[in-house]
Amino acid sequence: MDCDQLRRRDDDDDLQCSNSDPSGCIGFANLPNQVHRKSVKKGFEFTLMVVGESGLGKSTLIDSLFLTDLYSRRYIPCVADKIQRTVKIETSSVEIEERGVRLKLTIVDTPGYADATDNTDCSKAIVSYVDAQYEKYLRDESGLNRRGIVDTRVHCCFYFINPAGRGLKPVDVHFLRALHTKVNIVPVIAKADTLTRPELLRLKERIMDEIEVHDIQIYPMPDCDEDEDEEYRDQCKQLKSAVPFAIVGSNTVIEVKSQKVRGRLYPWGVVEVENPEHCDFVMLRTMLIAHMQDFQEVTQEILYENYRSERIASNSTATKKTKKLQRLSNDVSESEQILSDKDKQLLEKESELKRMQELISRMQAEMLSPAAPAGQCPARRGDVQTTAAVRSITYRTANGSAFATPLASRTNQV
Repeated sequence: MDCDQLRRRDDDDDLQCSNSDPSGCIGFANLPNQVHRKSVKKGFEFTLMVVGESGLGKSTLIDSLFLTDLYSRRYIPCVADKIQRTVKIETSSVEIEERGVRLKLTIVDTPGYADATDNTDCSKAIVSYVDAQYEKYLRDESGLNRRGIVDTRVHCCFYFINPAGRGLKPVDVHFLRALHTKVNIVPVIAKADTLTRPELLRLKERIMDEIEVHDIQIYPMPDCDEDEDEEYRDQCKQLKSAVPFAIVGSNTVIEVKSQKVRGRLYPWGVVEVENPEHCDFVMLRTMLIAHMQDFQEVTQEILYENYRSERIASNSTATKKTKKLQRLSNDVSESEQILSDKDKQLLEKESELKRMQELISRMQAEMLSPAAPAGQCPARRGDVQTTAAVRSITYRTANGSAFATPLASRTNQV
């Protein structure tokens, strides 16, 4: 059913309501139809990230889930390239249309993850990318023109676990701890056909125990309401019990018992991808499609709001620190100015005292020297005068003030 058929059906519902008894129908019961028409016209956006070691079937699973061919020309690096390979972020977008509903799907791939010899910092590039998308959305949301904001935030992350690891590796724990508060994480056991049924159940139980021990938050599936039917409740219980999902991916079509199925052909038989007895591929696809809107709501209302509040708090803290540093710098400059003025005054007083000491020393030297002959003019040495009529010694300071010292005891000798 395309968009025009849906629109005509909604219009027919509106006409039926308007032609009915006015006292029994007002018309607001068709408001969901209006929202539905606008949503179908606008289309939907969803961003899915896949993270895991190379060779676990990430590309094959994506092609199997959405019946696309995004990785037809992918490059498989050799061993020499993997030694010094770093994590890259590659995005691929494709538009899928089904029954008139358009979905713009963006796949974020992380080639090079956990491929190097030292995988200590392999999660930094992924965390930086997720934060960059939040920051971009925050800037667009805070701008003047808020219409037409493109949502590039990661709504869901499939984390692929190696089935040969017998649980979570240290690199898995480090990555999940670094990203579990930023993205909805869905753990996936890759290549589940390499394990027997008892081995798979033990591995699932051990992974969930380790997730609980390390306090890792994975995507919480919403609980069913009381008014939901019994079939939907059973489906939710099955999806919750299937975590982590054990999947097998394949794009090869094989004929089994006169039926064409997608699966993997082995000497001992065929593993059907869409057979619930063989793997959890159908449950994973059901979970993703049924909770796609909930993925977006959790990203918007919880994960993004947490990031936004942290950014606002950090900005306010940085502003307070900047103001405090400015006040401290201003106080330091003022105190330095005050100290400099006081230092100048002290230096001036010290220089005046030195000049006074020099004058006193010269004065004492003149008093101790022999008297001048009769008729000779009195000697002048600096500001000190020694004559018979001199009763005191007068000298001036640097600021112009003058004072005298009596010399009554030496008057008769001078």
